[in-house]
Amino acid sequence: EVQLVESGGGLVQPGGSLTLSCAASGFPFSSWSMRWVRQAPGKGLEWVSSITNSGRSTYYADSVKGRFTISRDNAKNTVYLQMNSLKTEDTAMYYCARGGDYPPEGQGTQVTVSS
Repeated sequence: EVQLVESGGGLVQPGGSLTLSCAASGFPFSSWSMRWVRQAPGKGLEWVSSITNSGRSTYYADSVKGRFTISRDNAKNTVYLQMNSLKTEDTAMYYCARGGDYPPEGQGTQVTVSS
């Protein structure tokens, strides 16, 4: 059974930082690219960032480029999202997902950026 467990969200002030983690199990993690997506209240899913299975290549939405960093540890079956210089518009539920188009399969972790 595929499991993706996101953690690390919380309430942070504008300009602050958070690191999200996604622990994966039930599939050959090191063979899969992974991505982070988010959903703000009342909006659809928005792609945030992707990383290839090896971790050598990463991709970012323009809205987070230069502020967020995606990484992975294949030995720990975990993908991370380091988020710096957070803005109120980053407030959303964040999900990790497999590949380029699989839907999120975890419960997500809430990030709220507010003063």
